[in-house]
Amino acid sequence: MTEPPAVPRRRGAARTEELLQATLDLAAEAGYAGLSIEAVGRRAGVGKHTIYRRWPSKAALLLDALSRVWTSDLDYRDTGNVREDLREQFVRSGTALSSPPIGPVYRAVIAEAQGDSALRAALHERFLATVERRTLDRITRAQAAGELKADANLEFAAEVLCGALYYRSLLSNRPIDAAAVDGLVDMFMAAYGTTD
Repeated sequence: MTEPPAVPRRRGAARTEELLQATLDLAAEAGYAGLSIEAVGRRAGVGKHTIYRRWPSKAALLLDALSRVWTSDLDYRDTGNVREDLREQFVRSGTALSSPPIGPVYRAVIAEAQGDSALRAALHERFLATVERRTLDRITRAQAAGELKADANLEFAAEVLCGALYYRSLLSNRPIDAAAVDGLVDMFMAAYGTTD
């Protein structure tokens, strides 16, 4: 009787995707503290050295795993109506921040980052600064199109818009629902919009 052929080993991009998915799954189940390189390796059927060849630490691995599912969700649609674009983006972000896999994993990373300055810096640069930058880009285009006051400095406004969502998601038990998003966008437009 012949042995069944061995399952081919995955390499490259396919192996990386498998490791990132295993990381997200385990982080959602056990949180940051319960996640280890060894556990990811067991879940993905590889040795820890395979993981360390790609990522120098658990934090780096988890940040890449979050990027895999989150980065495209940071992109704004540009319909030419800044109010609608902000609303659509914030409702979508609110759902992502409140649901697996992003919600529980992101909260776990935030908690860990409070005691790890390198992780906090990486989290800020890869996620928070990116969210603020993309929000600022969208509202700056609206300003150039005449939807927002021409003399307004929008950098702080972008930070406040994004910060309100993250505060609600991370530090309160209030939902990021359509009513919350509408209130936030209405407040922004009342302060910066060019029409009533």
